[in-house]
Amino acid sequence: MKRMLLYLCLGSLISCLLTTCNKGAKRVLTKGMHITQSLSVDATTYRFPALDNLDEPVLSVEGENLILDFSGATLDSGMDPTQPQQFMGLGLLVKGGRKITIKNLNIKGYKIALMAENVDSLQIINCDFSYNYRPKLYSQWDREDFSDWLSYHQNDKDEWKRYGAGVYLKNCDYATISEVKVSQGQNGILMTNCENGLFYNNSLQFNSGLGIGMYRSSGNRVMHNKLDWNVRGYSHNKYQRGQDSAGILCYEQSNENIFAYNSATHSGDGFFLWAGQSTMDSGEGGCNDNLIYANDFSQAPTNGVEITFSRNTVANNTMEECRYGIWGGYSYGSKILGNQIADCEVAIAIEHGQDNLIERNRFHKTQTGVQLWQRDQQPNDWGYAQARDVKSQRYKLKENLFSQVANPLLISSTDSVEAKGNIFLNYTSLLTAKQPNPNFVLTDNKVYGDGSWGDAAAYQKSNEQLTDLAIDTNHILLGAYGYMPAPLMDGIDAILPEEHPRGRQYILMNDWGPYNFAYPSVWLREIIDDTYVFLLMGPTGNWKVVGGEGLAMINPKTGTFPATFKAKKSPDSEELSIQFEFIGEGFVDQFGTVFEKGQVYPFSFERFEKEIDWEVKWYPYTAASDPNDHYEAFRALSASPAAASERKQGLVYHWWNSPAPELPADQFATFASASVNLDPSDYQITISSDDGLRFYIDGELVLDHWDAHKSAVKEISLPLGGKHQFLVEHYDKTGLSAIDFRIHPIRASQAGEKAL
Repeated sequence: MKRMLLYLCLGSLISCLLTTCNKGAKRVLTKGMHITQSLSVDATTYRFPALDNLDEPVLSVEGENLILDFSGATLDSGMDPTQPQQFMGLGLLVKGGRKITIKNLNIKGYKIALMAENVDSLQIINCDFSYNYRPKLYSQWDREDFSDWLSYHQNDKDEWKRYGAGVYLKNCDYATISEVKVSQGQNGILMTNCENGLFYNNSLQFNSGLGIGMYRSSGNRVMHNKLDWNVRGYSHNKYQRGQDSAGILCYEQSNENIFAYNSATHSGDGFFLWAGQSTMDSGEGGCNDNLIYANDFSQAPTNGVEITFSRNTVANNTMEECRYGIWGGYSYGSKILGNQIADCEVAIAIEHGQDNLIERNRFHKTQTGVQLWQRDQQPNDWGYAQARDVKSQRYKLKENLFSQVANPLLISSTDSVEAKGNIFLNYTSLLTAKQPNPNFVLTDNKVYGDGSWGDAAAYQKSNEQLTDLAIDTNHILLGAYGYMPAPLMDGIDAILPEEHPRGRQYILMNDWGPYNFAYPSVWLREIIDDTYVFLLMGPTGNWKVVGGEGLAMINPKTGTFPATFKAKKSPDSEELSIQFEFIGEGFVDQFGTVFEKGQVYPFSFERFEKEIDWEVKWYPYTAASDPNDHYEAFRALSASPAAASERKQGLVYHWWNSPAPELPADQFATFASASVNLDPSDYQITISSDDGLRFYIDGELVLDHWDAHKSAVKEISLPLGGKHQFLVEHYDKTGLSAIDFRIHPIRASQAGEKAL
């Protein structure tokens, strides 16, 4: 009897451990696990290889009223962290259900870290989805590569998935995402068909695409987020393209969202809004009635704010050191109120806008203040322009301050503009009108220091007038023009701290995206004759030069970060390199690898400057010599006299029209040949092209990219040495056309840094 009672007690104990008594235990994750109940996870690193698709996640979740506390656990694909362009698969899928909370989870090494579909009231809290997919970038220090441009136009078929993300939400209403970090990837948070969500206190910085992107998503609040350095397509003093990267993207019928108290500096666009392809085709809809309030969109290579083909309010934001403070092409019924725009080329530029209000903004040290105009004719393939009246007309410019703006008003072909109660302080030409502006009214404006920059008396007088002007954006929004969103009670101050590097000179791009100032690095800044100027950035500690080739007279050779130094190129040197070592504080590199304090960290600068002289010839082609239908006839063109030709060093071309007056804008052939003498080594050849290209070495085809394609890159690696004959065949079919040829020795020391 006692033995039976003992067995019963043991059985009860085991049952307890397996059920109710086990509720507080930490669960160990297994690959392929499908979670349907609340749980707490053992905090360790799980190496779960991903499959080459997004349909079979490493983990999946489904259910209602679930709380999943991952306790700081990490899902890691185990793939080579230095090759993030190869990352694939999905870490965690939340599919179906409601009131599911995911918290304290880290995921890295996947194409998409977390994806959720058809989930109501999802919460994602305190998670880190850094170091996931990002493609290799091919734009260089000295030139842009058009293959790096992004496109988000048709996401109804989930095209965004090809770009990867920290978080991708689809059909998830009432979602809340807070305290989520995504860095050193391509995109932070992307959403499609999501409404009434709250996205706040997130750190989505230093990515090569977007911080937050929304598509057909309305009624959301995006507040108090750090969205800085989401950028590509920039090289300081070389080019400023942005390539459609952005801190915030608002696309395709996304309406009535609030974007407030965010910092989205140093991003391709700070805020990028476009009505969408359906609006462009039909003329209906748009991204309307969004409120963009009290954000910092400074240091954008292109636009601080872009709002196009839509009706929105942009109020009380800061846009400094952008190309355009606000670009508002085809905006209508929009309100631009109380913004601070300074040190931009153009403060506000709007083509073909109607019924827009520009009131109580401060414009300082811009070349142009407000630019309004219309083109002579509309593109034939724009349904929008066929369905709507797109004349530039009916503007009110009220009580704005123009301080040290060279051309405050640059307005042409715009009907019914009223400029009333503005202050113009120190300018060159107050109004420039290249075409007549019917019904233009200037009234009750105050003008000081016209043409006399730095007029102290005029400046003092204008300051007295500012008191009367009483620029008060909050009063405007609380009064006649709508609603002012209050900061969230637990919202963070997202603005960059004063000690953080700031300015477009600190948009530093390598092969994988923007530099985050966390790890030791070296950057080529300028070449003046044979002198090379470098910037060194990194954590607290000491660096020193330990070797190099082709660069001499390096000064200084040791120091702390940040530092600037110079070196002189040795005559006739082709391979340039400097090797460094760093010892100091611990840090995490751009691939997520941790380096402990005191650990020696090598880093380097490397650049190959092989001079290759190309003979380039161009020909028009016809249907009879079409490159795809009649290739032999196409190739035979090279034996005939060229329509145009030139000899040049380096094979780099970007054509929007004809390469020469003797050629058509479309359907032309390019043949380029060069004789090259190379030191024996393994070489990587990288060729970007648009539309079709083939490359031969010594008559042998080694790269075939002959289909008509948009700008794209092909790479090949092969051993070369001695004298070789290079031949490039290329054709343009229509639109943009490009050739960009590069070659460099393969070096084991690159470790992910850009070979400039």
